[in-house]
Amino acid sequence: MTFNYRRVQFYPYFKKSDNLTKNFNLIGIFSLIFAMFIWGSSFVALKIAMQDLGEFTVLFFRMFIASLCFVYFIKRFSKYSFEKSDIKYMLMLCIFEPSLYFIFEIKALTYTSVSQAGMITSLMPIITAMGAGYFLKELVSRQLLFGSVIAMIGAIWLSVQGSVTFGAPNPMLGNFLELCAMVCGAAYTILARHLIEKYPALFITAIQAFAGAIFFFPFFIYEYMTRDINFTQNSVLSLIYLGVVVTLAGYGLYNYALTKIEASKAAMYINLIPIFTMILAFFILKEELSVEELIASATILSGVIISQVSVKRFRRKRKIA
Repeated sequence: MTFNYRRVQFYPYFKKSDNLTKNFNLIGIFSLIFAMFIWGSSFVALKIAMQDLGEFTVLFFRMFIASLCFVYFIKRFSKYSFEKSDIKYMLMLCIFEPSLYFIFEIKALTYTSVSQAGMITSLMPIITAMGAGYFLKELVSRQLLFGSVIAMIGAIWLSVQGSVTFGAPNPMLGNFLELCAMVCGAAYTILARHLIEKYPALFITAIQAFAGAIFFFPFFIYEYMTRDINFTQNSVLSLIYLGVVVTLAGYGLYNYALTKIEASKAAMYINLIPIFTMILAFFILKEELSVEELIASATILSGVIISQVSVKRFRRKRKIA
């Protein structure tokens, strides 16, 4: 038995390209794995930078440094022609990510630990699949719904079991904000998969960087005027890493992978982020997880695996006029 959702008006804009490779592409897979490792390390870098800098200062300089890397390509980008519908989707993409996504994520890290925030990212593939069922008219199986419920129970359990510490004063609120970030990330994945059929991955990544720098600049000015900003060596190195490696390389690899692999399949690799995050947080930040938190984390991953393994994905056939 499967569940279908009502038709939405802009579905035809997201039709699958004839040039899309149906099978997993080896280059795309390696690109996704490296992107997930880089994104997993971003939680650690953000936590280090926020020890000395305000959250919006971190976000602005992350986007600003990434934008500087794309200045050389502006002349090439100016040659592209845009349709009105593409501009609309680019604007929506930039609103979801980096704008809203980073606000939710960086606020989440002020309330919860790096390990727990990383584990919540396991829910993104499920959210993406559910979003595809609604917007792309894919049929959603009972197995996907069952796995989603298990993963959500694990996420709630993880939030409840989260212990209050100096670095994680309100884990429940922080995990909820991270969940909101995952919703934005799922919307970004669907939009990016549509745009990547017309524009190079480098261009899509540049659009995000420039839009993020413009969006977060007023927040940085306000923060600079209202609180002390301390640019230490660790914070500056973290900003450079976030801007060049995480934003430029991470998003570049992910957007490139979307030219080789479908969005629903690419989203499955998000499950690698919590694994990389927990390993890095253990060795760099010396974070520890309790037995209850490990069990809750395993529950989330179990739900994700149940929802993804051997799930047949059907697409509604377009009606023939």
